[in-house]
Amino acid sequence: MAFSLKILGSALAFSCLSLTGLTPVHASELPAVPDQIKQAGQLRAGVRCDQPPYGFQDGSGEYAGVEVEMSRQIALWALGSKDKVTFTCVTAENRVPQLLGRKVDFLIATLGVTPERLRVIDFTTPYRWGASDVVVKKDSPVKTIADLKGKTLATLKGSVQAKWFEDHMPEVKTLRLNSAADALQTFRQGRAEAYTHDAATLVVVAENDQDARLLNEPFLISDAAIGVRKHDEQWRDYLSAAVQRMHEEKLFRDWVQQYVPQNIQSYYLSVFEQAKPAEAL
Repeated sequence: MAFSLKILGSALAFSCLSLTGLTPVHASELPAVPDQIKQAGQLRAGVRCDQPPYGFQDGSGEYAGVEVEMSRQIALWALGSKDKVTFTCVTAENRVPQLLGRKVDFLIATLGVTPERLRVIDFTTPYRWGASDVVVKKDSPVKTIADLKGKTLATLKGSVQAKWFEDHMPEVKTLRLNSAADALQTFRQGRAEAYTHDAATLVVVAENDQDARLLNEPFLISDAAIGVRKHDEQWRDYLSAAVQRMHEEKLFRDWVQQYVPQNIQSYYLSVFEQAKPAEAL
């Protein structure tokens, strides 16, 4: 999908305390790096490669995005160099299995904190909140999510959105695709009357597609956090402290400026800065 990487305008200042509710962590207060991480000498991060501005591959195939920058920053603090991290592209469907199968050391992959996931993996302190939404064609009669009854909806395999519609609106036919690019193409080609995904992704879709509009009816509002394996408390706590330090040093503001066009920066800044909105449904 088209996405401008030009740095435009200035970002808004924000406080991490509104998100985490915890005492700021200073550089000297980062916990000890776990021995197994130091011995490996290289981090393995599971990131998205199709969801700008959080995780994607640029024109030269390099990994980029806010969550990719988070991974590099963690490598700098833990191992002394931003280069000491390798990336694995994960999908909504395979990201948790990749973590449990020890293919990656952590997930920074638009991963929402849900009760189902908490049963199998652990999470750090949240670094932002996220919501889901739906896009439709500009001339679509669909005005609300309730209007999707009897319609066809593009979504991703293994996504929380697919599960939500299965549980709450079984009258909606879901086409479950392998990637965000596949789901978007299905919607644009008219094989689905709507497309549901993270609201952050759909803000970009609506901005870049003159024939699409966002319903602006957020659902599945939850925190996003770094995923780690169960019983890995020392690594989880290190990453939580690193997240708080990122907020304290206002690194998210810089990354949003780097990867988000000015006209939609305010939305992305809000998910790091402001309290979660009330759920519409």
